[in-house]
Amino acid sequence: MYKDTNIIGIINLNDDSFYRHSRVENAEAFSAKAAAMFGEGADIIDIGACSSRPGSVYPGEAEEWKRLRPFLKEIAASFPGRRFSVDTFSSEIVRRAYDIIGPFIVNDITAGTADSRMIATAAGLGLPYIAMHSRGDGQTMDSLCDYKDVVEDVKDYFRAFGQRAEEAGLREWILDPGFGFAKTVGQNLEMLARLSEFRELGRPVLVGISRKRMVWEPLGLAPDSCLDATLVLQGQAVLQGAAYLRVHDVAAFRCYLGTIL
Repeated sequence: MYKDTNIIGIINLNDDSFYRHSRVENAEAFSAKAAAMFGEGADIIDIGACSSRPGSVYPGEAEEWKRLRPFLKEIAASFPGRRFSVDTFSSEIVRRAYDIIGPFIVNDITAGTADSRMIATAAGLGLPYIAMHSRGDGQTMDSLCDYKDVVEDVKDYFRAFGQRAEEAGLREWILDPGFGFAKTVGQNLEMLARLSEFRELGRPVLVGISRKRMVWEPLGLAPDSCLDATLVLQGQAVLQGAAYLRVHDVAAFRCYLGTIL
């Protein structure tokens, strides 16, 4: 099963992401961190110029591009042939990024709801697409956690997304249930316990739980001190068939997989 699991290393290009050790300040630091992650076994590296944590505020497309552009140039110069995903919900950012680095994976936390042109843009460029379930934005998501059945409701969301994707010609998309986005800790843990149910929709499943509140809060820890708990829950995700794991700690995660599989 491990051979079928893609490890996605996380690098944040901003100064307010929730886990400070994921941040880089310049292209040199980015290049060193990306090279280290690939060396540790990352299959893909995910980059994002804007925090999406609860309480965050989107700084606008112009600022997002200003932050992102230098790192894209570094990717083009130093990492030809390597796989990257770009965390953005702007179709214009996708077009500009494609012009610099060519094909990449679009990682859209809004599944196309923030930009009506996003799905068609990804489809037109032939880009793989990560569709994540979310509600609201950084300011409102924590107040939008009312579900009849969180797993069934999220599955319904993706059934509807699948229809939109098909109509737009988007064939290659990955399902991300959106751990930590408009869900309580209990709802996140329930989704993880029932993760295999999402595979019924016939799409590869991505899990992003690394060092999130659902991991550390029940244990009275903090993002900096919850690596062991993160690894245990990530391992459970793999055992339930997660095809992609978005992680901060590539070497530790890869080593832990070797102990359970």
